[in-house]
Amino acid sequence: MTNFYSFKGTVTMISDFSVRQNSKGEGCYKLISVENELGSTVNFIVSPGTYFVDHAIVAIGDHITGYYDGDVPVPLIYPPQYRALVIVKDSLYQNVKVDYFNGQLVSNDGQLKLNISPYTQVLLTNGQPFSGNPANRDLIVIYGPITKGIPAQTTPYRIVVLC
Repeated sequence: MTNFYSFKGTVTMISDFSVRQNSKGEGCYKLISVENELGSTVNFIVSPGTYFVDHAIVAIGDHITGYYDGDVPVPLIYPPQYRALVIVKDSLYQNVKVDYFNGQLVSNDGQLKLNISPYTQVLLTNGQPFSGNPANRDLIVIYGPITKGIPAQTTPYRIVVLC
């Protein structure tokens, strides 16, 4: 179970990020700087393993949410620098929740319960169908309308299982 934290804001810079002394990794890693409405900045290290919801291409000026593991040690520098696990480009047409969902498909923060329908796509990060039970796993949930109440309930459009 990953302890997901997020930071939401506007992309202010995208640059190459060097992780090795030799040129083998050159161009494979990016540093994306994001500034929120309060003026706080976070740098996300984006690796080839970072999952971009809908395979969205991110550019300067885009509004995104970056998710990272809150239990992983990070260097004490400013602005903070986190290894991005999931990047979501904001959309008016869908909501996204990245969290651990228990056996009743309730998110770890208790804010969202999933009601899976036969039309809900359940996929792996590589786009292939997931054949197991998505309960008790880290999930990326793409959904639309929710009910009022705690937890809010939704029937997701798509679930991506983070194996």
